[in-house]
Amino acid sequence: MDLHARYPAISDLKARARRRIPHFVWEYLDSATGSESVTARNREALDRVLFRPAALRGEILADLATTFLGRAYPVPFGIAPLGMSGLVWPEAEILLARHAARAGIPYGLSTVATRTPEDLKGAQGDQGWFQMYPPRDPGIRDDMLARARGAGFHTLVLTVDVPAASRRERQTRGGLVQPPRLTPRLALQVARCPVWAMGIQASGMPRMRLMDGYADQEKLGRLPSTAHVGYLLRAAPDWDYVAALREAWSGPLILKGVMETEVAQRAEAEGVDAVWVSNHAGRQFDGAPAAVDVLPEIRETTELPLICDSGIAGGLDILRLLALGADFVMMGRTWHYALGALGREGPAHLHDILVKDMTSNMAQIGAARLDELSVRLWSGT
Repeated sequence: MDLHARYPAISDLKARARRRIPHFVWEYLDSATGSESVTARNREALDRVLFRPAALRGEILADLATTFLGRAYPVPFGIAPLGMSGLVWPEAEILLARHAARAGIPYGLSTVATRTPEDLKGAQGDQGWFQMYPPRDPGIRDDMLARARGAGFHTLVLTVDVPAASRRERQTRGGLVQPPRLTPRLALQVARCPVWAMGIQASGMPRMRLMDGYADQEKLGRLPSTAHVGYLLRAAPDWDYVAALREAWSGPLILKGVMETEVAQRAEAEGVDAVWVSNHAGRQFDGAPAAVDVLPEIRETTELPLICDSGIAGGLDILRLLALGADFVMMGRTWHYALGALGREGPAHLHDILVKDMTSNMAQIGAARLDELSVRLWSGT
């Protein structure tokens, strides 16, 4: 089957995934919070970033290779951590980690994934990033770090933009509770998605296995539906927490969820290795600006490498973020649309879509290398 003929765009993968994933799971994956205005704002802001089309440049052979945090990558994008990834599609963490290893791109495992670092040992090759929601207890923190390091994860990502649980009204209406369990209403939705159901039956009901091992199980039933076991354990981090983490972790340290120039500036002084500009795709706060609107001013205020995400819908969006100052781009939901649509074939097909889209658009604007993107931006004047 020619996947490019049937699913040439990410929108095609998203549409098919929605049909193959139970509704309550889809609402968990696809929802933001509040009125979800940030989702539209991310899209509108990306669409405002324009390039000048080029003519008479001859053949353009685009080179997508880049270096980030001392490592060479064939493309400037990777797989962002996503909580409860294995709920969205059976064995999602393992399938995505294996793709990352084959493709030579970063794979981020969430603290609240359905698999532990040990479950993925070897699957991610040398591409493992471990994302941490910061535990309050230093003993738990150090144990998590040791387990991630022992399982081969070399880069630590501290998420700093989740001081409290967001509401995610769509998710609440969808009926998902933590830990996941099937009510009659949800069971009917599952019955309509037989491939997903058989996969989950084979792998077991997804749980946050890493966090469950540290939690007081008695308290889990009292959590609100949009919270989870992590909220029993985590702290709202401050700069002291960053300093302690910097001392405890010898590899690269990234701060994820930064939308303030002053935070990016201080991160450099605190020994952080990179900053991840993100509005959490609107899942935490509905009143945030678009990440792409904040990116240029953060770029101006720090020499640190920058990652950016939020609202990416194709290779052209990756080029937009790179042109405005990002050194690397990460995506989370998009990889799960691919899994939902095509199962284990999905990640490789999505990867191919992104590469083809980027190379085609670079030819259109006359940019053979990623460092030429910024000069092709159109200012509108």
